[in-house]
Amino acid sequence: MASAGFFSIHASKLKFGSDGRWYADGEPVLHQRLAQFFSRYVRQKPGGGYEIWVDQVYHADVEVEDTPHVVVAVSSDPRATEPGFVLHLNDGTSERLDPDSLEVGNGNVLYCRVKDGAERARLLRPAYYQLAYYIEEAASGQFELRCGGATHPIARG
Repeated sequence: MASAGFFSIHASKLKFGSDGRWYADGEPVLHQRLAQFFSRYVRQKPGGGYEIWVDQVYHADVEVEDTPHVVVAVSSDPRATEPGFVLHLNDGTSERLDPDSLEVGNGNVLYCRVKDGAERARLLRPAYYQLAYYIEEAASGQFELRCGGATHPIARG
């Protein structure tokens, strides 16, 4: 079953774009479950770069344009004991946002830390707009996230 992902796409080059989409030889991977499979198994190689790693037999090098993970949606959890936001990632997982990890990068793209702080993730535009309602300008060019009764400055990268 694991080999299905590799044999259904005959590609010499796999790429994860900054738009949050997978590409095989420049063509978008349209099969959602296959794209999620790739996202679930992408990892950083010990020597640098990225790969999709299932096991010793099934693995492939991947070009990652920006970050290996993207935030596709943001929601709040009204049942949570602490106010905050839940991030929904391209690999099908969800986790709480660490508001102190927010950072504005080149091109005014918003990033945060995910996977227990080990990885940087780009917020796709829909996720950014869902969070933007809670972002305020603190001073000229300085922004902060309102979360519960606290505010968290957003760093500039």
